Amino acid sequence: MRLMIIRHGDPDYEKDSLTEKGWREAELLADRILGMDVAKVYVSPLGRARDTASVTLRKTGHTAVTCDWLREFPPLINRPDVTDRKKIAWDWLPEDWTAQEEYFLRDRWAETDIMREGRVGEVYGEIIRKFDQLLADHGYVREGDFYRAERPNRDTIVFFCHFGLECVLLSRLMNVSPMILWHHTCAAPTSVTTVVSEERRQGKVSFRVTAFGDTSHLYAGGEPPAFSARFCETFDSDERHD
Repeated sequence: MRLMIIRHGDPDYEKDSLTEKGWREAELLADRILGMDVAKVYVSPLGRARDTASVTLRKTGHTAVTCDWLREFPPLINRPDVTDRKKIAWDWLPEDWTAQEEYFLRDRWAETDIMREGRVGEVYGEIIRKFDQLLADHGYVREGDFYRAERPNRDTIVFFCHFGLECVLLSRLMNVSPMILWHHTCAAPTSVTTVVSEERRQGKVSFRVTAFGDTSHLYAGGEPPAFSARFCETFDSDERHD
C-alpha cells in the first residue's frame, strides 16, 4: 500500500483558505495526481485543506471522506519562553525542547508537566488510534511495533492535511517521538510525502518513507515553493523568526 500525505497549499490563515499562490500550487498538485490510480482520498475538515483537495477532486472526479482527526494537531501549551498566551504544542524553540531528554523518547515525550497540562498525549493517542483503524480498514492491522497484512494490496491512499498532523502520522509509522519530526523536518505547502508498505516476511509489514515534502510538481510548473513552515535561515534576515 502507498500513502500520500499532502500538506495544504500556501495558507490564508485568517480566512482558513488559500492565498492566490496557494491556489496556483493546488492546480499544479492536482495535475500531478491526475494520472495516478488513487483508491481513496481523505481530507481534513479545515478550509485550507478542503480547498486544496477540491482542485484535485474536480480534476480527477474522485470524492473524499472528511475525517475530523485529520485537522491540524490542536493542543495548546504554555511554551517555556512565552508567558502571555498559549502556543501550539509542536512549535518550540530548540534550546527549550532539546534540554529535556524525555522529548526524544517515544514513550515519554508527552509525560512532561507542560504536555500533561495541555492534554497533548491524550489527543495524540486518539489520533493514532483512528489512524490505525483506518489502516486496518485498508488491510493493515497494528500489531506491536509493526503491522499485520490481513489484506495486502498496492492501493494508493491520499491524505490532505497539515504539517503538524502529518508528523503525528509519520511518528506512529516510524515508532518515534513526534517532537523529532516537528522540529527537524519541514514540509512546504502542497508538498507530498510518500510512504510505502514493505512486506519482507509474509504478513509482517513496516512502512518506509520514499519521499518527504516533495515539491517537484511546483518546480515543474515554474512555481517556487512557499516559505510557509520555515523560519529564518540566518538571524539577520527579515524572514520569519517566530
